[in-house]
Amino acid sequence: MKIILLGAPGSGKGTLAKQITKDFSIPQISTGDLFREIVKTESPLANKVKEIMKSGALVPDEVTIQIMKDRISKPDCEKGFILDGFPRTIKQAIELQNISDIDIVILVNLSNDVIVERLSSRRTCPNCGEIYNTTTYKKESCEKCATKLIQRDDDKPETIKNRLEVYEKNTAPLINFYSEKLFMVSSAGSPIETYAKVKTFLQDLEDKN
Repeated sequence: MKIILLGAPGSGKGTLAKQITKDFSIPQISTGDLFREIVKTESPLANKVKEIMKSGALVPDEVTIQIMKDRISKPDCEKGFILDGFPRTIKQAIELQNISDIDIVILVNLSNDVIVERLSSRRTCPNCGEIYNTTTYKKESCEKCATKLIQRDDDKPETIKNRLEVYEKNTAPLINFYSEKLFMVSSAGSPIETYAKVKTFLQDLEDKN
């Protein structure tokens, strides 16, 4: 099963992807995670991606497409995958058609006000990648590895607003592009409530195939 998760940054796509991965045994592929791995290396590409991420803008299509093509060619993607954060533009979607067929596109809906509130409260462990929210987690260190938590540059309020503007301009048109394969779900409730609807839909889709 090849799935695209579509929705604004902070709408809950990453959490949803992890739940789908667990139950359907297909890998989550997050462009954000791939980019963060790249910036840990010492290379011209790493420096370029790092500066773009700090500003909240999109990484150029040609760079993103090559990174994604390399990733979905790995053996763990033979039975399917979940794309989280890709494609982000119509151009990327067209290029993706040349790389792989997509079965379903899940649109995760959430208002911008709630997104800003959620993301600005998010803290990340730079060591293991675990994510916490300051409204529910009051410690300054990671519960898993005791590393001091940080606020990523792209989770700061001014960058979030820029990311949402970029999404509306470049990514929202994908809703029409994928209209025939679209399944829409609201993430305004709890992650459990959101996933229950998605799981039922995917199980029905899997049974039909």
